[in-house]
Amino acid sequence: MRADAVNSRADLVTFIEDLRADLRSRPSLWTHQTLDAYLAALAAFSRDWERAHQSRGQKAPAAPSWRTLAEMLMAAKFYEHDAGNPAR
Repeated sequence: MRADAVNSRADLVTFIEDLRADLRSRPSLWTHQTLDAYLAALAAFSRDWERAHQSRGQKAPAAPSWRTLAEMLMAAKFYEHDAGNPAR
């Protein structure tokens, strides 16, 4: 399931299950393969939310949605951040 197809809590559950299956079947496609690294990337992406949208010529949503959460979870799969400055 694609993040932009998530419109409900049920969709988000399916999306998370798909992410987990993807990690298990294709770990080489994941920049952050450990929970620690993934959560650090998720925190970093969350902190950089507005800037990430601006770099794509988009405006960050004012209120999060199920889709927003899915986009954040997907981004943490590969988001590059300063490892020397872990998300807090």
